[in-house]
Amino acid sequence: MSRSRRAKLQVFRVVTFVLLGAFFLGPIWFMFEFSTRGIGENSPRTLDAWKAIGTYPDLVAGIVASLELAVITSIGVLVVLVPTMVWVRLRLPRLRRVIESISLLPLTIPAIVLVVGFSPMYQWMGTNFSDSILTLSLAYAILVLPYAYRALDAGLAAIDVKTLSEAARSLGADWFTVMLRVIVPNISSALLNAGLLSVALVLGEYTIANNLLYPNLQVEIVSLARTNAGVSIAVAVASLLFAFVLLVALSFVGGQRGVRRRNRERLVQTFARDFSGGTR
Repeated sequence: MSRSRRAKLQVFRVVTFVLLGAFFLGPIWFMFEFSTRGIGENSPRTLDAWKAIGTYPDLVAGIVASLELAVITSIGVLVVLVPTMVWVRLRLPRLRRVIESISLLPLTIPAIVLVVGFSPMYQWMGTNFSDSILTLSLAYAILVLPYAYRALDAGLAAIDVKTLSEAARSLGADWFTVMLRVIVPNISSALLNAGLLSVALVLGEYTIANNLLYPNLQVEIVSLARTNAGVSIAVAVASLLFAFVLLVALSFVGGQRGVRRRNRERLVQTFARDFSGGTR
């Protein structure tokens, strides 16, 4: 690549990064600016709205419930999807298109339509089983299914699942060991991606929780906005920053693991080359 072309590409990258950064960070900055406004035109900036977050019991309960739902939903989706997708790849490859089509259905069905289907089920569950807000994890697992499936499918497509599983089975490993010690470590980045997408969707979901009358984080933010807009905006900014921190942590962990994996591959190739040279 010529020097002038490389310089143009670098300028394009910088401009694109700045524009996208302004597009995403601009609204967050204005929300933060609104949450720190004082009362009156000439009032100084204050963090009273941020300090008052913990003084609203319903809001704190909604935050805790959403975090619990995010954890339960992420773990549940991964526990169900990973073995199913691996088994389909190994034993039932003809069903891959069918499973993919089924997993993408929640994208084509509006959330309000899903609520109509969920409502009788949750009425029965509330009467005969439990009326806890944590039962929303069942509905959220369906919502995050398309995103988690695509992330895991990309991770499984990057490795040779059949060869790895057959090699582990030939060495005496059972299927639980194959999944836990062979497949899962090789798709760790895909698992993190799927988990992050699940957490982000659960923390931002409003329609289903509001229509089923469950007070999660977003429902409490909307309810609080009627009485104290500054605190509600502060909580919204905090949730966005939380998702951003998770994304940065995911990128860092995934990058570090990728570097370690490439280093191991180089060591193995070097050892194999030296060993083959020595045998000659």
